[in-house]
Amino acid sequence: MYRFLFTLALGLVCPAVLPAALSVPHFFSDHMVLQRDREVALWGSATPGAEVRLQFKGQSRTVKAGSDGRWRLHIASGPASAEGGELVITSGSDRLTIKDVLVGEVWFASGQSNMVFTMNRVPAYADVIAQANFPEIRMFNAPTVTAVEPQDDIGGQWTLCSPDTAPGYSAVAFFFARKLHQELGVPIGVIKSAWGGKPVETFTSREALERLPATAALVKASVAADKAYDPDKADQAFQKRLQQWKTAVDQRSAKPAGQRGRAPRKPAAPKRPLDTEGKPGVLFNSMIHPFVGYAIRGAIWYQGEANAKPGAVPYDKTLPLMIRDWRQRWGNDFSFYYVQLANFRAPSTKPGAADPWALLQDRMRLVLSTTPKTGMAIINDVGEANDIHPKNKQDPGERLARWALAKDYGRLGIYSGPLYQSSGITDGAIRVRFDQAGEGLKSRDGEPLKRFEIAGNDRVWHWAEAKVDGVDHVLVSSPDVPNPLAVRYAWASNPEGANLVNSEGLPASIFRTDAWDDVHVSRD
Repeated sequence: MYRFLFTLALGLVCPAVLPAALSVPHFFSDHMVLQRDREVALWGSATPGAEVRLQFKGQSRTVKAGSDGRWRLHIASGPASAEGGELVITSGSDRLTIKDVLVGEVWFASGQSNMVFTMNRVPAYADVIAQANFPEIRMFNAPTVTAVEPQDDIGGQWTLCSPDTAPGYSAVAFFFARKLHQELGVPIGVIKSAWGGKPVETFTSREALERLPATAALVKASVAADKAYDPDKADQAFQKRLQQWKTAVDQRSAKPAGQRGRAPRKPAAPKRPLDTEGKPGVLFNSMIHPFVGYAIRGAIWYQGEANAKPGAVPYDKTLPLMIRDWRQRWGNDFSFYYVQLANFRAPSTKPGAADPWALLQDRMRLVLSTTPKTGMAIINDVGEANDIHPKNKQDPGERLARWALAKDYGRLGIYSGPLYQSSGITDGAIRVRFDQAGEGLKSRDGEPLKRFEIAGNDRVWHWAEAKVDGVDHVLVSSPDVPNPLAVRYAWASNPEGANLVNSEGLPASIFRTDAWDDVHVSRD
């Protein structure tokens, strides 16, 4: 009797291990693409202590699930292959078969709305979509979700590129992938995980953000707000705003059609701060962390609009912080190529503008010299004054691909627009040297070079005369500045008329040689 009671009590304290269904994250699924020539990691969960076996292309690997049921193993992907294979995972009586698995090049695409921007938003791409029959290009579109803590899975599915699926693809990612596929002749997989209107800090882990004083302050404020969050009070305030919105909608509807104006925006339901998109680390937890460890060649990034504002933490600090964070977590110093912000807003007419948009563009340029294995697509020629979402996404995507083709795949050729390298003062002028000049710098439109500014010791900026001097130099001067100290190019949100290009017709990046404060005087 006592033995029975002891056994019963022991069973209550130490229950038998219950079998758990074999599972893997959603992105290990039919039509996936594995990075070629790697020992690629796969992972999931099973019954604690159970043996898990994986088979792929004649290989077999086994591992035991840990006490928490998690398992992880590696298998050789082999060379690129467009022949869909089966990846079989078994544990006990459980069996998962992942079909139509290709081996090729895998890239991770992230950022904000200009990376989210889909092909079907551009009427001019109708013919491109109709001809988008590329079954060896695959894309995994992650949903927009938030999380308080780092997640191990996220929804979504792999799809084959076709006229039916291409309309919903990120346009930048599509043109990037198409260029690589056409040039390399191998399968291309893209994982797109992006959310519009969000700053770089939300895609970075809170642990990484705490390493930089300015971003640590953002984390501290967010954590404090989360502790003070009262869901009942927040809901009461929301209900009040909701009622105000309904009243405004009714009042608008009662007006004649021509007098209604813009419809009032419906208020968003409240969320605790640490579960609110845009807050530090939130989208890292939900939309980046699940993919950590998935073998990739590199990442492409289109973001920065949400950080182009006065008082923002300098982007040449925050973007490298995120890149290092991702690379450390992946355990791989993968390539990272990003899109410089496009020209935007009304064109400026005066030199010396104190412009946060231009400042962020230039700080993006600085990342190239401080962070290894990075590249930047310059697009100050494709923007639209009245739209933060320029419709031309082919040039940004293909300019990103130029970097990858040159740096990752050894293709020779010009891979960027002209980039400032150095300058020197000579005979009352400043001689500027550029990298990526190709066969020679030139004016895009055959007109004199525009949007160069020059200043002397008084820090007053003047429009300058600029002319190509040799293959890769530009000579900049002004009769109003006999003793020049600094030069700038394309320093404005919308530097209309900026026309310096290389022999490939690729535009030169914004730059400045001064390190002065960002408040300046200007003269026409």
